[in-house]
Amino acid sequence: MERSEKQEADINNLERLPEGCISDILSLTIPADVCRFSLVSTLFKSAADSDVVWEKFLPDDYQNITTRAFCHFSSAALSKKELHYRLYDDPLLIYGSRRSFQLENSSGKKCIMLGAKELAIAWE
Repeated sequence: MERSEKQEADINNLERLPEGCISDILSLTIPADVCRFSLVSTLFKSAADSDVVWEKFLPDDYQNITTRAFCHFSSAALSKKELHYRLYDDPLLIYGSRRSFQLENSSGKKCIMLGAKELAIAWE
């Protein structure tokens, strides 16, 4: 029983931090950890849903990439979290559908796949 009271006291101390501070801390982790932390409390959930946090997980040039999409969608209409998971789950066709862009599953890095017509292989 003592252990749960100690954990509860620790959570109460964390909730004294401003939401912006919690958002900054969460942005230094990985997306999976942010989702786990969102279960701690309503304050953490609010911070974990913040665009400030999720923008850190998007590539610096995400706006440039989304404007080159073959099937245009408004990235401004999506929250940064929704945009992150859309780029993570569904490849985005770019450059006239000759390439596709996706965030890589394990690292979150950019993955650009080229179509066969984009390759110029010299056979000698």
